[in-house]
This record gives sequence, C-alpha cells and structure tokens, in this order.
Amino acid sequence: MSADLCSCCDGEKLMIPMPNPPIGRQINGQHRHRIGVSIRPGRATRLRSADMNAAPFDRISADSIDTVSVDGALTTTRAVRQRLDLTRPVDQQILLDCIDIAEQAPTGGNQGSRRWLVVRDQGHKDRLAELYMASAGAWMIETRDRLAGSGHRSEKVMTSAAYLAEHLAEVPAIVIPTIIGRHDGSGRPGLFDSVIQAAWSFCVALRARGLGTAWTTAILNNEDDVASLLGIPDSMTQIAMLPVAWTVGPEFSSAPRYPARAVTYFDGFGRIYDDGPSSPPCLADGPGTVVERDIRASVDDVWRAVTDISMPAAYSSEFVGARWVGHDDPAAVTPTVGSAFVGANTHEARGEWEVTCFVSHYEPKRTFGWVTSDVDNPGARWRFDLEPIAGSVRVRFMMNLGPGPSGITEVIASRPELEQRILDRRLSEHRSNMIRVLDGLNESLVTAVD
Repeated sequence: MSADLCSCCDGEKLMIPMPNPPIGRQINGQHRHRIGVSIRPGRATRLRSADMNAAPFDRISADSIDTVSVDGALTTTRAVRQRLDLTRPVDQQILLDCIDIAEQAPTGGNQGSRRWLVVRDQGHKDRLAELYMASAGAWMIETRDRLAGSGHRSEKVMTSAAYLAEHLAEVPAIVIPTIIGRHDGSGRPGLFDSVIQAAWSFCVALRARGLGTAWTTAILNNEDDVASLLGIPDSMTQIAMLPVAWTVGPEFSSAPRYPARAVTYFDGFGRIYDDGPSSPPCLADGPGTVVERDIRASVDDVWRAVTDISMPAAYSSEFVGARWVGHDDPAAVTPTVGSAFVGANTHEARGEWEVTCFVSHYEPKRTFGWVTSDVDNPGARWRFDLEPIAGSVRVRFMMNLGPGPSGITEVIASRPELEQRILDRRLSEHRSNMIRVLDGLNESLVTAVD
C-alpha cells in the first residue's frame, strides 16, 4: 500500500494529548519544545548557521528521559490529513527545530547528506497540488466517491486521502526531504537507509509540538516536474512530500497492530514463543512457528478454504483428514467456539493416531483456530488469521506446542537432555507442512481466479 493511503489516519479515537506549545524557542535554556527531557538551564540552544559542530541539546542521560512522553509521541504519530488546520500559520522556526531533531538521526558514514526543502510560496504549492492531483489525487477522489456509503474497508482511508488531494495547496507548508546521490536500482537499501529515519524523526518531532503531517510519495511519479519546479539537481533523490500544519485537536490514538510476540521471531525466521525463551528454550516457553502468504483471491474463498478442516490433508505429509464430532455432513456444520472435530495423523516415527480438537477462535472471515486434546490444557494450538490487503488476502498460519501433554512430551520425558533438539526438529516438521499447506492453498485459489 502506498504511504499516501495509510489507513491509520486522522486519529479519531482520542487518547494521548500533546498540547500545542508556544511558537519559537526560548534561548535561556528553559525549553526548546522538547518532549521528555530536561535542558540544562543557562545555555542558549539556537544553532549557529552551518555550524557542523553545534548540537541542539546538551548530553543527557537515560534517567532524565520521560519514557511515557517519548513512547506517547512515537505511538501516536499518525498520518494526518482531515485534521490539518489549514488556517493557522506555522512558524518557520518550528520547522527548523524539527529539522534539527531529524538531523540527529543516524546516517551512513556519518555523512550529512540530507537536504530539506520547505515550500511556502503559494504558486509553488499550487503547482505541487496539481502534480499530486495528476499522480494520484484524481484517482483518490474518484475512488472515494465510488466507495461512499458502501462500508468498504477502504472507504475511510480513501475519504481521508482524497481530502488531502483536494486541499494540498492550502496547507501552511510542504516539506520535501531529499538526499545527495541517486539510488542505483540494485534493490539494496542504498541511499534510503540514511534518510528514511530522519524524515520519520521529523514527523515525530512535529507531533510532539502539536503539528501533524502525512507521509506521501505518489507525487514522486512526477519527480522530474517537482525537480524542475523547485530547482532540485539531478544529483539529488526526493524521498517524500510532507504537508505540515497544526492539528485540529492535539489528541491522537495508537493504531491497531499485532503485539510484539506475534511479529518477533527468535533465532530463526518464523520462530515464536509464548514466554521467554529460556536458555536453552524448552516446552514450557510455548514454542511455535508462523507461516504467511499473500493469496490473490477473495476473502470469501480463502475463508471457505481455511475453515474446511480437511483442507490441509491435500498438502501435508502428516495430517490425513478430519471429521466433525456428531455430524455426518461437514457442509452442514457452522463451527462455533467449542465445536469438536477429530483429526487423523500419520508419522514415520509414531505411526497413525487420532486426536480430538476444539475450536478456540472463530471470527468470520478473520480468525479460525483450534486446540488439541484439552480446551484448558491443550497439547498444541493452531490458528489461521486472514487480513485483507490491496488485491490479496494475507493468510497467517501459526501453531504453538503445549502447554499440555502430547506426543512430544512423551519423547522429551524419555530424553530430557535433548529437549531443545527435539523441539527444533518437531517445529521444523510442522513448519515444512504449514508451508506446503499455504503454497498449495495459494496455487489452488489463484488458479481458480485465473
């Protein structure tokens, strides 16, 4: 998804206030619109022009940083469009303050290669608005109008994006971060690893002062026209366009995101744990694995497939099939939390066996999960999560071992000194089969679409 269409926009739910501070900086060291730190009294903070040795702040210790305020700014810096105040002037010094903050971001080779354009001239803003409209704005407006009142998942974000396209020329200032050099097209981070973090620091610094912006990149489709308008040399790379204004209301909320445990992997891609992990990892940590695929199919088709309890048997080397308890016709079953089914399995080391499973998660077109053996003390936990994304459905297939007894606990009990090795091998087996399942599902559904 383009940054211009970020869906966590305009912060409708009000949670963490960031009051608007006075414009400008005191130079007696009492404050400098800084969030969460104290500045030593008696020191002037304004930088001398082009002084590479000057620093915006004294050296500070971690003990003096207010983590609540810092975390609040980081987690509530949203893409702001409809709540940009188009009437309130933005003092030039605030923009310079925020650029001072941004320039403290790491940069490759410690080279100061970032350059910032602040656009206030109304003629220039009008032309940038025309270029933005041509690159994506007209499409955003057409899509907004088409989706209006439909309840489509993109309706809200398209309304916000179209609003910015219609009002871009009215924002008090437009900031364009650039960097010296051209990307070589190799696919490596190259230039961007020295500028993206600085541009984001600029956004957070705005948030801490009661201003907002939206990270937009669609105008880069007309990069040559922007360069011609603003005299940007061919040797520079444009990174984004940031419309800046005070926000209407200082309070914004954090956005829905996966928790860290769900997206953080330990010592191997896809390896997750409920707790810890210990050193060395053990079954009590709740070890598991995650596989994800973006499948170009409708959410209805994907949901129908993942809720077919026998579907994985077509691709897995271990899972043989399943049947709902108390139902002869699986098509007649509408699962609910607590519904039971029996799964059949085979493994070269263990032979054949069956296990009773219970539906633990059921949210239509979003989540389908089950546990094995015991609802309160399961031997394993499995789940499909579906997330509609642009043109596809992201399928997240995950499992965790334990905490209850299962075949793996018997093996560990017989050779406790090999617990980590046993867990690694079992998770590797599960992961291989989960990959087969999602690859097979993707192939079957995409082929059906084509």
